Amino acid sequence: MKKEENIVYKFKSLTDFHRMFGLPKPKHPLISHIDIKEMNYEPTDLPASLIMDFYKIAFKTNLCGKAKYGQNYYDFSEGGLVFTSPGQVFESPDGTATSGKMLLIHPDLFLSYSVSKKIKQYGFFSYAANEALHLADHDRATVLTLFDIIDEELTSRIDDFSQDVIVSQIGLLLNYSNRFYKRQFITRKAVNSDQLQKLEAILDQYFGEGKAVSSGVPTVQDLADRLNLSPGYMSDMLRALTGQNAQQLIHYKLVEKAKDILSTTDLSVAEIAYQLGFEHPQSFSRLFKSKTELSPFKFRTSFAQQHKS
Repeated sequence: MKKEENIVYKFKSLTDFHRMFGLPKPKHPLISHIDIKEMNYEPTDLPASLIMDFYKIAFKTNLCGKAKYGQNYYDFSEGGLVFTSPGQVFESPDGTATSGKMLLIHPDLFLSYSVSKKIKQYGFFSYAANEALHLADHDRATVLTLFDIIDEELTSRIDDFSQDVIVSQIGLLLNYSNRFYKRQFITRKAVNSDQLQKLEAILDQYFGEGKAVSSGVPTVQDLADRLNLSPGYMSDMLRALTGQNAQQLIHYKLVEKAKDILSTTDLSVAEIAYQLGFEHPQSFSRLFKSKTELSPFKFRTSFAQQHKS
């Protein structure tokens, strides 16, 4: 039996997920700790794509082969920590032998807890699988200890305090993950600097060759696609390198190009706006003033006065 390519199956409960992957019923309706080796299923019986109403945090070790996420493949041979938020579509497993730990967490678990808002601020839940978090040995031990504490709470300590303890451990896991990702951006600075140079070259070419006239102002998604990165990962990588996210970099390049045109041509503000991909000159003028504290007209006038004197 072959998977149907266009089928997307949506898990609405943890029980539904456990049932499809041959696991015992979850010990808690809102959170499940899974030993990946215990998942039992026939890949050909699964839909091509899956979507969940809950968060997934998975640490996968000694994996063989590659996993697909969107249009990208990620080599998991050294393992990695992968995050998925509710509503994300991912390809169903191909049956390759894997091991590791997985947490499935329904958002309702966090109701009345501060982590409910904080979890939405972590960009790594929008990263692609080929942007997994790689951990040093001692960091891996920390992460797996937190998984084990949560599993122990679910297995033997269900009481009035269990949820508080579990949520606090998840919060700690997210804090550590945030720290480790920031470190990963630093340790891969050389590689990321190459990506930054490519990105700047793409923007320079985009504005320099007039592509904005036909395609409009470039979007973060456009640039991420060109670099084969997820928008969230690209923005966080840039913020670690430059202090600016992807949208801010686009605006910076756009304003610098506008300054160049204003100071070297007699094109009207409307013509410049059109050349840079804006449908409405007012939108261009607002952006320019927000970045320079001068309107395009005043900038041109000021530039001309400085060079006369």
